[in-house]
Amino acid sequence: MKQPLHKIIFTLTVLGCCALNAQNQPNTQKSYSFTLEEAIRYGLEHNVEAAKAQKDVEIRLQQKWEIIAQGLPQLSGKIDYQNYIKQPVNLLPAELSGGEPGTFTPVTFGTKQNLNGTATWNQIIFDGSYIVGIQSVKTLLQVTENAKTKTDLEVKKGIINAYGNVLLAEENVAILSKNVKSIQKTYNETKATFDNGLAEEEDVEQLEITLLTLQNNLNRSKRMQDIAYDMLNITLGLPIETDLILTEKLEALTLQYFDLGILEKNIPIEENIDYRISKNSAESAKIEVKLEKAKALPSLTGFWNYGFQGNSQDFTFLNSNQKYFQQSVLGISLNVPVFSSSMRSARTQQKKIALKQAILDLEYTRNEVKQQINSAKNEYEYSLENYQVQKKNLALAERIENKNKIKFKEGVASSFELNEAQQQLYSAQQQYLESMFTVITAKVELENLLDTSKYENKQ
Repeated sequence: MKQPLHKIIFTLTVLGCCALNAQNQPNTQKSYSFTLEEAIRYGLEHNVEAAKAQKDVEIRLQQKWEIIAQGLPQLSGKIDYQNYIKQPVNLLPAELSGGEPGTFTPVTFGTKQNLNGTATWNQIIFDGSYIVGIQSVKTLLQVTENAKTKTDLEVKKGIINAYGNVLLAEENVAILSKNVKSIQKTYNETKATFDNGLAEEEDVEQLEITLLTLQNNLNRSKRMQDIAYDMLNITLGLPIETDLILTEKLEALTLQYFDLGILEKNIPIEENIDYRISKNSAESAKIEVKLEKAKALPSLTGFWNYGFQGNSQDFTFLNSNQKYFQQSVLGISLNVPVFSSSMRSARTQQKKIALKQAILDLEYTRNEVKQQINSAKNEYEYSLENYQVQKKNLALAERIENKNKIKFKEGVASSFELNEAQQQLYSAQQQYLESMFTVITAKVELENLLDTSKYENKQ
């Protein structure tokens, strides 16, 4: 039945308005398109751990000035106002004022209201602990800066791994979709042949098992792809619902990370970030020893105090004729540690033992970094070799599967032989994808160990 023309026009008008309204709605969902390098740059600025590490550096900078300021002049002021609602009463022997001996006369001293003001200036003249604190400022800052550098390297590695994992998931979904489509076609053809009585039921059932298994794997891979995107968003410092478009392809990225030259690269172990952090720990332990020794030295401080005092029965402190009495004192204070019952000596010995431990850790770190670099080079070299092998294996598996498919259609090969060739192909596909991902992750691991970058303040 044909609709009346006016109803059709009305329906089209409503749909057009809805479409226009939807087009005019603000798009609150942001999307991002990243190459790997763009993702790294973005992540280093927005990743939560990288941002927290930068805040740690900023805190340490403020602590640096806090330590320095302790030895600079310190000036403080204080004003006290007192209003005695009931003034305290004192008893004096009455005989002092001509009264009867043995009795007392109640008297009050001072005025009802008082205003006192003081200003105090303090200055460290000599303090061994302060001198050591000044010497430690540079080391304390280096500790945090090296921690920030280490965090950035780990964040960079996390971004590359997460980015590569998304590409791996996408390729896996694409390959499984292709496999499902291919098996579905073979299954449909075989079932049609069986329905005509020209194929075995077992062949159809075997293909159906393969098809169901592939469909199940495809569904799981799609879910894993969503999880991989969520993890990449988190690593980049984005809400997990953010739409991402990755412009790289797994194979192209693998070829970018195919670099035999890095296997010949060597760096001084002292430039490795883990060694630098361990060295900071040893330097901090050395400063702790100096600090304990400095506590046994005398300390000398200077001070100057100025004050005024006003007294009145009423609040007249703002009047021009109010009298104020001034006082001032200048002096120095010498504090000499004399005897601590070996307490300071025991603390110093503890710090010396901790220093020896830090030195042992530093030497261990040197050997550990050497071993990690050698191991990372071996892993990366193997990943390159394995990638090439898996690429050849995949080509062979594709040819074998294709030949068995032709034989199966011609009735020369059984469904079990076809299934075996297919399973071999699926395994080769997965191993090839994983080999590409391993090239990427192995190289970034080696790059981190060979990285000699220093902290740069980009604020």
